[in-house]
Amino acid sequence: MQALTEKDYKKILVCLTLYISSLFAANTLGLKTMPFIFGTHLSVAVFSFPIIFIMTDVIGEVYGKKMANNFVIAGLLSILVFLFYSFISGLVPWAQNSSWATESFNTIFGISARFSIASIAAFIIAEYQDVVSFFFLKKQIGDKKFWLRSNLSNVWSQFFDSAVFILIAFVGTGRYSWHDMLLMIIAWWIYKVVMGIFYTPLSYLGIYLLRGKLARPGENNNES
Repeated sequence: MQALTEKDYKKILVCLTLYISSLFAANTLGLKTMPFIFGTHLSVAVFSFPIIFIMTDVIGEVYGKKMANNFVIAGLLSILVFLFYSFISGLVPWAQNSSWATESFNTIFGISARFSIASIAAFIIAEYQDVVSFFFLKKQIGDKKFWLRSNLSNVWSQFFDSAVFILIAFVGTGRYSWHDMLLMIIAWWIYKVVMGIFYTPLSYLGIYLLRGKLARPGENNNES
């Protein structure tokens, strides 16, 4: 891969900002659910999650596997830091004139250890699986058909993300039956995959904006 220029670093910084912002949107706004098919519910995180997985594909396509893995590491560290701040914020006492927000704050940011573990585990497994499968498909298919490689890797990564989170978060709690959890996994998985397909044109736009003279077909080495 060619040496990165100052312009490349600025583009990467913009992408990382979008990536981290989408990740936090998924982990905070995702508390809200909306009705879906067959009596199931979807988290509003389905709007931001496809951006998270697409971004690593776009970055990997242009700047290589190592850079895509760096994004995953940055995302993981951001989640851990946010959870640490949430924990500290929950421990300190409330001022009397702000007690009106106590219940809402605790509901939104008082994340249980189980949900924290579920979120981190799902993120690590799904994101690394997405990067690995994307570059495996790149070896098999070649540099062309980005849309196919991106969406195929997204199919598996979104399945792992949905399944790992729901199973860790709810198994044994008595809140949902196995049947309900299976329906939730399938519904979340299908919807996020479909959203990823609709977001594919944005991937091509991202590649167009990032690529420039870097990683032109036939002269890139995205395994680095």
